[in-house]
Amino acid sequence: MAPRGLSAEEKRVKLLEIFHETKDFFQLKELEKLGPKMKGIVSQSVKEVLQSLVDDGLVQADKIGSSNFFWSFPSQRGAMMQNRLNVVKESQSSYRAQLEELRATIQEEKSARPESTERTASLARFSAAQKELEGLERELTQYGACDPVKVEEKKRAVTLAKEAAVRWTDNYVLLLGHFTRQSCVEPAEIKRYLGVDDDYEDIC
Repeated sequence: MAPRGLSAEEKRVKLLEIFHETKDFFQLKELEKLGPKMKGIVSQSVKEVLQSLVDDGLVQADKIGSSNFFWSFPSQRGAMMQNRLNVVKESQSSYRAQLEELRATIQEEKSARPESTERTASLARFSAAQKELEGLERELTQYGACDPVKVEEKKRAVTLAKEAAVRWTDNYVLLLGHFTRQSCVEPAEIKRYLGVDDDYEDIC
């Protein structure tokens, strides 16, 4: 049975052990040689693992001349964890201060609005009025087309349509009169030619 390969986290731990056990500085090429030899890390994966440690702040990197050097000391991880702990404690202190401010504000608001029979009654009336309003709004939506706003809109649309119809029938009467005077043709013949029925009436 072939030996199981190292997981990504195991590679990170073992590569970090090289730094902590040797307490030395290394270049990438050196680590690519030491990884397989000391910890069984495949040489091709050393660069990726090393970069993940650098990204997490567990390994430091610096360029000296044309070469990149990497290092990490056992105390460095402890210092990093302490710094994180300090940040968390500062955030906790800030949140606690905000919480105290909110509690004080709530207390001030309560003091400004002392409980009384009149206040309780007013709040009850307000709550009842809100519920009544919500009920009326729901009822209004059920009427649909009977909504006063929609009815008003339809009335205006009808008025505009009637005005347009009157305007066009007036134009028709004027043109018909003008044409009959000019051509000496009976209006009935023109209406028949245009397909205007006998039941046509002018809109007043």
